[in-house]
Amino acid sequence: MALILHAGKTNKNAFKALIAAEYSGVQVKMVENFEMGVSNKTPEFIKMNPLGKVPVLETPEGPVFESNAIARYVARSKVNNPICGSTLIDYGHIEQWIDFAALEIDANIAKWLYPRLGYGVYLPPAEEAAIAALKRALGALNTHLASNTFLVGHAVTLADIIMTCNLYLGFFQIMTKSFTSEFPHVERYFWTLVNQPKIKRILGEVKQAVSLPPVPSKKPAAQPKETKPKAEPKKEAKKEVEKQAAKAEAAEEEEAPKPKPKNPLDLLPPSKMVLDDWKRLYSNTKTNFREVAIKGFWDMYDPEGYSLWFCDYKYNEENTVSFVTMNKVGGFLQRMDLARKYAFGKMLVIGANPPFKVKGLWLFRGQEIPQFVIDECYDMELYEWKKVDLSDAAQKERVNQMIEDCEPFEGEPLLDAKCFK
Repeated sequence: MALILHAGKTNKNAFKALIAAEYSGVQVKMVENFEMGVSNKTPEFIKMNPLGKVPVLETPEGPVFESNAIARYVARSKVNNPICGSTLIDYGHIEQWIDFAALEIDANIAKWLYPRLGYGVYLPPAEEAAIAALKRALGALNTHLASNTFLVGHAVTLADIIMTCNLYLGFFQIMTKSFTSEFPHVERYFWTLVNQPKIKRILGEVKQAVSLPPVPSKKPAAQPKETKPKAEPKKEAKKEVEKQAAKAEAAEEEEAPKPKPKNPLDLLPPSKMVLDDWKRLYSNTKTNFREVAIKGFWDMYDPEGYSLWFCDYKYNEENTVSFVTMNKVGGFLQRMDLARKYAFGKMLVIGANPPFKVKGLWLFRGQEIPQFVIDECYDMELYEWKKVDLSDAAQKERVNQMIEDCEPFEGEPLLDAKCFK
């Protein structure tokens, strides 16, 4: 009896067993006409997996469920299979990376991705935590891969197969190039693996996500319909006509949405400073930064139309881990995206040793921090904000140093500098 795999043809967890079979010379057949939500609800399927989850492998000895267990079964069907390791320490390391792929990579990709696909409640703080945990895991993986082509030894093992399938979901659905570029060794590893002939035979051509799935819109719950006694035929017909007229009227109202209110900042008097011109100058200046970009900034700056603000993180004593501190700043900048049309910012992480200090400089349209930013970006209350006094030469020079990423900054080395533009 051939091994029969019950799952959909695009299930990344099923791919683990199919790729393991390619490397092991084991015959695994996909069950025909599998339909998720139907096939896995039948009494026959429930006998194989009481939870009704996929994949399930049907074997001569009985069913096996859980994708990593299925992949192990397939791989160990071949005696002395090299993808299972040839020594005790190899076996231990393969199992280590399989667990890492499940608990640190797959779990955090799922926490980030599934709420955006509508499989759960979307909560920004939960998403931020998932992204931070995923970045931490990818950072550890990136460090290991800096000096290793594969996870264990010098060839593909079961650990690589499972890691690749778990990364595949992220690369394909949500991990864009701008996200993965922070982890160049992970990128190199992933594209090397998915282009291995035996893996490519199962996955096909893999393309990286170009944008994040949109956050699902919140729709009001449908109101329960009232049960009314049956009307007489003539009255019922009359009511039906009235109902259709009311529906048509409501549809017309829906088709003419109310104009979106203007942002108060768009109602301010015109400014001589064109923010996009400054952002372009900042991005394009590669040499003589102070002579070109800094001078250009002050030539453009309009103190009547814009204001400058210093910010200092209130809880620097918590910043004991460098990558967590940098992720915290990165999350803040992501949430500030709503102000991109009206703001420019620089955020610095300072210090050679923990606790690290977080400081920033922001340019906002208008004379105060925009109220909609304060209302909608909860990070704002985590910082002390101070308006820059341009009559103070020391404060003006501090602005110059922060724009320039001057190091050392206030006597300490820069750990990281991020720009919002």
